[in-house]
Amino acid sequence: MTLAPYAADETTSRGRRYHEPAAAYRGEYQRDRDRIIHSTAFRRLIYKTQVFVNHEGDLYRTRLTHSIEVSQIGRSVALALGLSEPLTEAICLAHDLGHTPFGHAGQDTLNACMRDYGGFEHNFQSLRVVDELESRYADFPGLNLMFETREGILKHCSAKNARTIGELGERFLKRRQPGLEAQIADIADAIAYNNHDIDDGYRAGLLSLELLSSQALFARPLNEVRALYPDLEDRRLVYEIIRRMIGFVVTDLIENTARLIGELKPESIDDVRAAAKPLVRMSDEVAEQHLKMKRFLHKHLYSHEKKLQTEQDAQKMLETLFEAYMTDTATMPQKFAQQAASADEEGRARIIADYIAGMTDRYAMAEYEKLECG
Repeated sequence: MTLAPYAADETTSRGRRYHEPAAAYRGEYQRDRDRIIHSTAFRRLIYKTQVFVNHEGDLYRTRLTHSIEVSQIGRSVALALGLSEPLTEAICLAHDLGHTPFGHAGQDTLNACMRDYGGFEHNFQSLRVVDELESRYADFPGLNLMFETREGILKHCSAKNARTIGELGERFLKRRQPGLEAQIADIADAIAYNNHDIDDGYRAGLLSLELLSSQALFARPLNEVRALYPDLEDRRLVYEIIRRMIGFVVTDLIENTARLIGELKPESIDDVRAAAKPLVRMSDEVAEQHLKMKRFLHKHLYSHEKKLQTEQDAQKMLETLFEAYMTDTATMPQKFAQQAASADEEGRARIIADYIAGMTDRYAMAEYEKLECG
């Protein structure tokens, strides 16, 4: 496929941090995708919480299945717009590699534990994973990904952290945009979790059709499906609704983004980066419906009393683990214990945060039980 002139093109890429010979039969962004898939951090996502903790049921999304769903949406949008599909896929698959166990409750807890030591941003941690923490290659640390892949992984970044990462941090300090593939990955993430969290929330009995029908984004396909299939049972009814919701939002995203690109007429990725706003956007009407659904889910799903109790349990576990490791680094595996023993207090805290962030839900639970029973 011929790429649009404003797409990320690996032939004009800013390249890798460490030089490597080109692959014989793969493009550079395909190579990045493959390295991400083979990474330890990617495999761990299968046992990391999306909304429901892993032990609560086998059919709920995990960070791994979420990342795959984000990738599917992202690739479809990239292909429709003439952009780099493998780069979009690589970014989508890697965007949550630095996420803690227990979802956002884990992230918030670890950030609170790290308050005096530079804080914790799961997005910045994803970059840290691919740049430093993955240990697979003899010639360099991390995965040595292409600049554009790393740019897309780092969706958000504090000014403090941006100043520490050179060229990659400049866009946050200068308020510039990332490439279109990165913009797609960002919004594909939001589309995926809005829709699959509805599915999981309904499966868990925390959301009902009646409650969901208060949202225009859900009510329109609900009425459409009921008119076509009046006797359809609830499970398949919900699948049909969500399928239509995703199609509706993604179609609007593609068409509105194509319109915005047509108005700006960028001639290169640098023109995209210099734009005042991201170009990958839904229309105002659909974006408002999407935002209302996000707020609805925060109120009725993420803040549900059943979820809050689970989050309080997770918070206690991670706080206990962090305090125990800060008190006695020898309780960690040898690799981390040795690194922490020779570091100053802030360095020790960062090593502990790396260790805890890399845990799966069930591993964190097991380590907590060992401490409590020890």
